[in-house]
Amino acid sequence: MTTSAPAAGQTSRLRKGITPALLFLFILGDVLGAGVYALVGVLAEEAGGMMWAPLLLAMAMALLTASSYAELVTKYPKAGGAAVFARRAFGRPVISFLVGFSMLAAGVTSAAGLAIAFSGDYLSTFVDMPTAVAAPVFLVLLALLNARGIKESVRSNVVMTVIEVSGLVLVVVLGAVAVGGGQGSPGRLTELPDGVGLGAAVLGGALIAFYSFVGFEVSANVAEEVHDVSRVYPRALFGALAVAGVVYLLIAVVSALVIDPGDLAGSTSPLLDVVAATGIGLPPWAFSAIALVAVANGALLTMIMSSRMAYGMADEGLLPHPLTRVLPNRRTPWLAIVLTTALAVGLTLVGDLAVLAETVVLLLLFVFLSTNVAVLVLRRDRVDHQHFRTPAALPVLAVVSCLVLLTQQSLEVWTYGLAMLTLGVVLHLVTRRTAHARTVRAEQAEARAAARR
Repeated sequence: MTTSAPAAGQTSRLRKGITPALLFLFILGDVLGAGVYALVGVLAEEAGGMMWAPLLLAMAMALLTASSYAELVTKYPKAGGAAVFARRAFGRPVISFLVGFSMLAAGVTSAAGLAIAFSGDYLSTFVDMPTAVAAPVFLVLLALLNARGIKESVRSNVVMTVIEVSGLVLVVVLGAVAVGGGQGSPGRLTELPDGVGLGAAVLGGALIAFYSFVGFEVSANVAEEVHDVSRVYPRALFGALAVAGVVYLLIAVVSALVIDPGDLAGSTSPLLDVVAATGIGLPPWAFSAIALVAVANGALLTMIMSSRMAYGMADEGLLPHPLTRVLPNRRTPWLAIVLTTALAVGLTLVGDLAVLAETVVLLLLFVFLSTNVAVLVLRRDRVDHQHFRTPAALPVLAVVSCLVLLTQQSLEVWTYGLAMLTLGVVLHLVTRRTAHARTVRAEQAEARAAARR
């Protein structure tokens, strides 16, 4: 791989205020998010003490697709994401729409999964409430905050990233202290669940683990605000994924060492269980508070992104126009917020954390497939500045990795994913038919006016 110098004289209407360090933290905050606080229990159920292996495989797969993003973002720093890459590469509006709606649907589904995680044992440390009640209430509260007009900045992202990372570092440190004191069993690191083979455990676990690495694709939307993007973006992207991978691997190792994977399997507060198993005496409420902040922040940012994406697609005529309605004083897209929140609430009532996480992966795999193919198609397109260029073999391997993960999805997950995409197609067709009818009426009115003249 090579990284070339940026384009000379490249201009932008946006201020290039994101430094290399801030971009690194922005990506790290998106990747090293709330998922790991909940999914370690699911990973233990899938891969036992070998949960570190699917995490390693998932990181390798994520890096392959990240190399495609590195090329496209530095080649088209004003493009704005996978949907526009698809439009450039394939020239088919319907493909661009499906890619964009997959991102939107993945965001809503992810928020639903995080709401379930928020409503589990981390919350029960403070108040005992059924998930069927707590998750919808949590999402409605987020919607109210969203509608009020929350102004997120890079600085707030840094603060929340520090909180999230501090909790993970705390788990690693306490686990290391416990293992250093003679606690733990190294033999657990190679244990598999009963009746599960190595291949099935690693591939099945990678499907879940991949969820913990997604988020880096959002950084494509800030490329125009990064100074010297061709040099800075690839380093920040790969660096953040590498750091996240190391942290995840350390979490997996210390978790398997200090607590039996069978006891960890299926837990809704796995890292709290790990901290308690160290016997060091950290108050449960302290770590639960950190975990709840991390999960709540991840869900809030995801819902803000989803509602704004629904608003933006409606503003471009891709979704029904009423979704562009905003509150008079707050200027927030209230109807888009209501719709995305309602969808997320519905998903919390019919799905569990593992299924929703796998559905997010399914939807994003469609996006990643499009992006990896787009890299190869757009190799014929020359731009007037130098940019990062990934070896052609890597996008091909990335496509293969996406197809492999797709084959591991269950029928239930495919049902959820296809239902979300079908909803998007229906809304899109309604939008097109409404727009066509409006155009016909306008032409007829103009013809009648001309006849009267």
